[in-house]
Amino acid sequence: MSLIAPGGSIARRQKRLLLTAPGPAVPDGDGGYTQTETPLDPPALFGHVRPASVRDMERIAGATTLPTASHLVTVPYHPQITTETVIHLEDHPKPARLLKVVYVGNPDERNADLELICAEQVN
Repeated sequence: MSLIAPGGSIARRQKRLLLTAPGPAVPDGDGGYTQTETPLDPPALFGHVRPASVRDMERIAGATTLPTASHLVTVPYHPQITTETVIHLEDHPKPARLLKVVYVGNPDERNADLELICAEQVN
């Protein structure tokens, strides 16, 4: 039995990721609503983050049509991660960056790792 995770060594998962999903809409005081974020359970995990190449997207997503992708993220399996998930990438000492999940891949449907294609959200 191998001690190396299917997605690579656990030592490669050096980035701490905070995971959120859309929460309920709350009144903003001006007659409209603001979308809130709700943490997933568990709300944080460590993952491997790297820039996505065209080759990566073809390997993972195949013929699926995707919006522009900027990062490939490998994390341990988390059943609540969907294409609605937003990843807050802690990148100390720089401010956290936001990655929107645009594709969720579950290699061999083993529920061991997830391969995520993400688009960076720029404010």
